[in-house]
Amino acid sequence: MTMKHSMRDWLTAVRPWSFPASAMPVVATLGYLFATHDNVDWANGVWALVNIIVFHAAGNTWSDYFDYKREVDAGDTFGVRTMTTGQFTPQEIFRLSTVLLAVALLGGVGLLLRTGLPLLYVGLGGLLCSVLYPPLKYKALGDYVIFMAYALLPTIGTVYATTLLFDWRVLYIAVPIGLITVAILHCNNLRDIDTDRRAHISTPAMRMGGRASVWVYCFEVLFPFLWLSGCVAGGVLPVWCLLTWLAALPAISNVRVAAGYFKKGAAAIATLDEATARLQLVFSLLLAVSFVLSEVAS
Repeated sequence: MTMKHSMRDWLTAVRPWSFPASAMPVVATLGYLFATHDNVDWANGVWALVNIIVFHAAGNTWSDYFDYKREVDAGDTFGVRTMTTGQFTPQEIFRLSTVLLAVALLGGVGLLLRTGLPLLYVGLGGLLCSVLYPPLKYKALGDYVIFMAYALLPTIGTVYATTLLFDWRVLYIAVPIGLITVAILHCNNLRDIDTDRRAHISTPAMRMGGRASVWVYCFEVLFPFLWLSGCVAGGVLPVWCLLTWLAALPAISNVRVAAGYFKKGAAAIATLDEATARLQLVFSLLLAVSFVLSEVAS
């Protein structure tokens, strides 16, 4: 029997709060291009932005489907409850994921036709990251896949899609954004150590333990500020990039929440993944604005 769902239900299923993880690397890259390149196809930039969000939605639902089938997600776990509560059937989530993936692939092909063959390799990398993420995540490789899918590939791909060039300097901004993005997954895995162990999967948080994982999370959300400051000091990035330090306050707030794990356990960080996604949004927007201001002020 097919259940009826509202638009809000479908939006919940794709987890839109997580979209900054994929969208913001592209937005920050477009800001970088505004300051560093003259001939930029902004239409392709917007196309890339929309397409990666659709890819992300497909990846979210794809991962949720396999987490449910593998019993990683259950009635007593935090996070996604679209299937564990019976709101959606696994078949509905699988079909949704397949449709979203097909739309993303069509969009990718269209962008490829507007640019050239090199973009194919970036797109294939993104596709493999989405499809292979569940089994790789279960073998403690999820953090590395996320860094590739939502840091390296989007920044490099956006530069090529808009300029038909590979500008490897964009990786200077991919690193700090990617670290905060990985922190979203890392604190999620920290929160779920006990239930993930029950499901017989492995994550970096499980391997290093709860206390060490808290310190790793702190590094992932604080080091990006030091990285950008070092890039500014070295003349690699404009001084305006120090504007990102305005995001240090929410970063410190997240660190304090993470430290609550020491006394209260997983319940203390139940929504830290969403707070980290908001931090990534603010940090990346400030970085994008800083590039625009550096160009306007020059």
